Amino acid sequence: MRTVAIVGAGVIGCSVGLALRRHGVVTYLIDTDAGAARAAEDRGAGIAAEPAGPADIGVIAVPHGRVAPVLAEHQKRGTARVYTDVSGVKAPLHREALAHGCDLSTLVGGHPVVSDGATEPREDLFEGCPWALTPSESTEMLALNHALELVALCGAASVLLDPEAHDRAVALVSHAPRLLASLAAARLLDEDESAVRLAGQDLRDVTGTAGGDPELWAELLTANAGPVADQLDGWAVQARTLARELRGVARSGDAARPVLLREALRHGAAGRARIPRPWDPLHT
Repeated sequence: MRTVAIVGAGVIGCSVGLALRRHGVVTYLIDTDAGAARAAEDRGAGIAAEPAGPADIGVIAVPHGRVAPVLAEHQKRGTARVYTDVSGVKAPLHREALAHGCDLSTLVGGHPVVSDGATEPREDLFEGCPWALTPSESTEMLALNHALELVALCGAASVLLDPEAHDRAVALVSHAPRLLASLAAARLLDEDESAVRLAGQDLRDVTGTAGGDPELWAELLTANAGPVADQLDGWAVQARTLARELRGVARSGDAARPVLLREALRHGAAGRARIPRPWDPLHT
């Protein structure tokens, strides 16, 4: 891989450019906001211009709702030979790309899983992170190989999934937990100040992701509505079951009674132990 065109000079796009430049890849920065492209160039992320000929790969690093039309535009212009994106929802994106007349044979859906707490571009933003790639049945091997190389050069670990499996996975590990964190944090608005003052690190951990951009997350959750709703339904059933058991304990005072509660806590500890750490082999 020698040349990469990055469409969208935000935190993710600029960070991709910084990571690739470490390896001598020539990167071109394209943005409807010329000032953003120049700012990314000043950071050393690439050249604020379109490539003279097709780049080896184009990275569409724009908000989810704009990916399909932007992809269609750059495929028509011949900006790159193959393309990937960085959107957090994949199945709807593939459908939207088809609706916009995009060529899916040259597209590999992509999703770098990084903390949304990152507000500044960094060349090491993706180091040790999983990066989902979601090729379709029509994706050409050249496109997949270029996407795999891109991820490796950025220091991330590729995880290959089909688009639907990706969306179910992120509903489980990101989207639904994010919504629950917001619901937990929102309950604090109705409590007295004396109660809120008792909040400690446990509550900070549980609600840590509730501080993200509401409009951005509303767009993602809506795009992945079905899988997120499935997760919420499952948790609602478990929550009602535990609530009934605890109501029984409240009436009887029998501390040995909550069998399901203890089981839920054991399962929670076991599930948390499965979360990969940054130095886990999955990420190297």
